[in-house]
Amino acid sequence: MNLKRLLITTMLAASQIAMVLPASAEEMGQGNGVDPSTVTQQPADNGTLTNPTDPAQPGDSSMDPGTNDGTGGTVPGENQEGTETGDESAPPTSPVTPPADQGAQNQGNSGQLILMVNSKKMYQNGKEYLAGYPMEVKDGVSYISIRAIVERAGFQLSFDNKTKETIIKRGSDELRFKVNTTYYKVNGVTQTMRGKSYSVKNNFMVPLTAITKALNITYSYDSVGKRVIVNLTTLPTASFTIGNKEVVAGETQVQYVTSASSPIGLPIVNEEWIGRQDMFMTPGDYTVTYRVQDSSGQWSNPYTLTIHVSKPHTPPVANFTTDKDTYKMGEMITYTDLSTDEVGITERIWENKQLAFFTPGQMTIRLKVVNKFGLYSTVEKTITITNETLYTQDEFNKLFMPVGEKYTFDGTQVPSWERLKYAFTSEAVTLIRSNSPETVYSKGIVYKEAAIGNTRFMIHHANATGKPVKMYVIATNNNGETTRLTQSNLGFGGPSTYATAAGKASVQRYYESMQTGSKYKDTWFAPGESKIILNELSATAMKQGDVISLFADLYSDHTLNYTVIMVDQDQDPFNTLPYLSALTPDIHNRGTYMEANRNIEVTDLIGNTPSRLLIGDNSSDPFLIGYDGPTGEYRMNAGNFGVLYRIKLYRVAPNTLITFNPRGGNYSGSVMVNGDIVGLPNVGGISAPNENAVLFRTGEREQTVDLIFTAAPGSNLSVNLLFQQMPEKKSE
Repeated sequence: MNLKRLLITTMLAASQIAMVLPASAEEMGQGNGVDPSTVTQQPADNGTLTNPTDPAQPGDSSMDPGTNDGTGGTVPGENQEGTETGDESAPPTSPVTPPADQGAQNQGNSGQLILMVNSKKMYQNGKEYLAGYPMEVKDGVSYISIRAIVERAGFQLSFDNKTKETIIKRGSDELRFKVNTTYYKVNGVTQTMRGKSYSVKNNFMVPLTAITKALNITYSYDSVGKRVIVNLTTLPTASFTIGNKEVVAGETQVQYVTSASSPIGLPIVNEEWIGRQDMFMTPGDYTVTYRVQDSSGQWSNPYTLTIHVSKPHTPPVANFTTDKDTYKMGEMITYTDLSTDEVGITERIWENKQLAFFTPGQMTIRLKVVNKFGLYSTVEKTITITNETLYTQDEFNKLFMPVGEKYTFDGTQVPSWERLKYAFTSEAVTLIRSNSPETVYSKGIVYKEAAIGNTRFMIHHANATGKPVKMYVIATNNNGETTRLTQSNLGFGGPSTYATAAGKASVQRYYESMQTGSKYKDTWFAPGESKIILNELSATAMKQGDVISLFADLYSDHTLNYTVIMVDQDQDPFNTLPYLSALTPDIHNRGTYMEANRNIEVTDLIGNTPSRLLIGDNSSDPFLIGYDGPTGEYRMNAGNFGVLYRIKLYRVAPNTLITFNPRGGNYSGSVMVNGDIVGLPNVGGISAPNENAVLFRTGEREQTVDLIFTAAPGSNLSVNLLFQQMPEKKSE
């Protein structure tokens, strides 16, 4: 009897042990464990889980977690109305410890969740868990129970009774699923998934990759072990950058810009640095490491950055020499700048640097040089000027003042100089001068005109609306056929707070486009089509007080209608145009003028005696007559602004100095001389009538000189081109 009882007891114990063993070795993956290092890692949005060594690729009916797309329905354990039902038949998800001979092959590393294909079994941190329903494949898509993965990943799960959506939250990320749909929402954005969600035995099933893609969870597929390994690490992340452009030893206070977060939204409660210094005192490369800890006690992986610390900057070394130590009055001084710096000198400031001195005595010249770090040094040198005179100041200026530089002379004598007689011819160019109101106080249409053939725009306006604005030129083709518009030359200046600066820049760039052809382009207009042209004009908004200036040469093979407007910077010019009215002009000139090119030819020998060629005087150079585009009223182009002068001087005597002398007021612009652009002057402006700028000097032979000139907006006319003999050069 005792033996019988012992046998029964033994059988019961054996049966109890059998209850915790797997139904089969295949379901537990017995003997099929794979070294995780051999598993192919793929991003969650790949769409399929592939193993290149497996001839039966996932995506077939055997196994495919599908794409990271999808939406879902009800929370497992709830019906579709959102009320709890409680699935009494569903297995619990509490851990079951695997037998020692099998658990080692299926245990996931920390942060890993192992899902067994076609099984309820899951493994995490060495423990086995049972899902409410097996992971299964339907139509090539692998499905997982939402509740099973949510519980294992530590996400938040809820149900929205109003929208009938199951909600998964991880930190700031939110996923919303509905049952029997192929879409879901990720942070409010609807996305599609490969398979349709469904509910089975109160388990809400969605494509695995719908969750992994949305939450950027990586996974791998072990085709031998028939398992999916999901990376569910919840470690916080940490990184940092250096806010300084350069870190200099002993000088730079290092700015550490950190970034730290938890993938599940836990607060960061601690941080740790290795190698951090607020100021590095010695040049070299330093390794700095940073990591953070979240409220659960987990530390992030360390983030390491190498910081290069430069040696301290040194100031530049200012240095210069002169070709001699002693000079006569009016003798040319040659300066050689020998300043040096390890990174380059950005500014040179001279004091008392003269090409020559005209009073005797000791003259001290100073040079200050600055580098990009603001460090500087200064040097000075004293030279001696004797009582002897080599050249007077007037003689020296005529002989040696550099081209584009200005000098002072007695301009009151100029009107007595001989006025050159010349004839001019005109070319058929339509000038559209938009220059009034020069200062614009409200948005509107500043000019309107229609033109065909060769057309020149001269636009010059200041913004006084009190807010940022933009200017546009809109061209419209009202013809029944396509029209081509060719842009050849263009120069734009501004926006600038100085009218003369904007005007000077526009003229110089206009000449540059003639030299290079860089502004050439064709634009085609279909019948009835409107387009914005001269895009440089509208590329930058004009602030209050800003001035813009533009020159452009165009050609159209049919008539185009042009409208020049000023509108608020954020307004669409086409939508706004119908509501704009034409602005009233002020005292400045605007108008449409024909024959806006003038060709001046002088065939007589010039330069042996003082003479002048006067431009913009309304006598030898009469003003253009035209009309106002918006009103049709009579207009005279005072000063002939916008007119292009091509001046050919066939015979200029040897040793002739040609200078530019304004007569109507301050002038700041440029002129082309034999194809070279010469500043009037190079820096600043020229005052009338006692300043002039050097344009050209002939050599020992008679020469032909070609000049191209157009008046710079913002400056004053009339102007003179002066011709006179230079003094003889003397030996030193």
